[in-house]
Amino acid sequence: MKKREIRVSIADDHDLILQGLKRIISLEEGISIYGEARNGEEVMGMLKRYQPDVLLLDVNMPVVDGITVLKKIKQQTVTVKVILLTIENDRITVNKAIDIGADGYVLKDSAGTQIVNAIQTVYQGGKYIDKALVPLLFSEIKNKNEVSFFDNLSKREIEVLLNISRGLSNKEIADILFLSEKTVKNYVTSIFKKIDVSHRVQATLLAIENHIEDYYNNLDK
Repeated sequence: MKKREIRVSIADDHDLILQGLKRIISLEEGISIYGEARNGEEVMGMLKRYQPDVLLLDVNMPVVDGITVLKKIKQQTVTVKVILLTIENDRITVNKAIDIGADGYVLKDSAGTQIVNAIQTVYQGGKYIDKALVPLLFSEIKNKNEVSFFDNLSKREIEVLLNISRGLSNKEIADILFLSEKTVKNYVTSIFKKIDVSHRVQATLLAIENHIEDYYNNLDK
């Protein structure tokens, strides 16, 4: 059976950026463009018309800015996954977008492979943060767990957190670890409480900055 293509809409007022994104996406098999918007006011109409899976949304849109558009999308419970695009690594804006419910955040000068990876990750239910933004965001929460970050977590919780940091959904984690999705949700709740975070992006940032891949690979050695 043929794999369903990912429908992507783009909202950006800079023609050079817009054309660059279109070119990157057009070269990727399984991803197609459905609709373009040049300002924030046009976005909601575009989403209604094309019903894309993923929206690439410029933060600094004219008429209505990207953060306001993101709020409107979440308030109206539109099912589209939203990846915010920006040329700035502004911590306040990024955190605001994460709190509202952005699915991804990518710098416009990121490599094409990273943008494609972001689209595929959020489409599959994960969250995506541009690697260049990790140190910026981590500076906000790094003091929460200075000592022995993983000490309070069980081996199974480490496994779950590792897969969260890889952008996997609860269902995907359940399949990999041969657990029920409900069990994974319970582990996630426990992990968040132990490491003092409220959402997956914060958990991912802390896990990456504390080198969870290395920690996991050294378990039982």
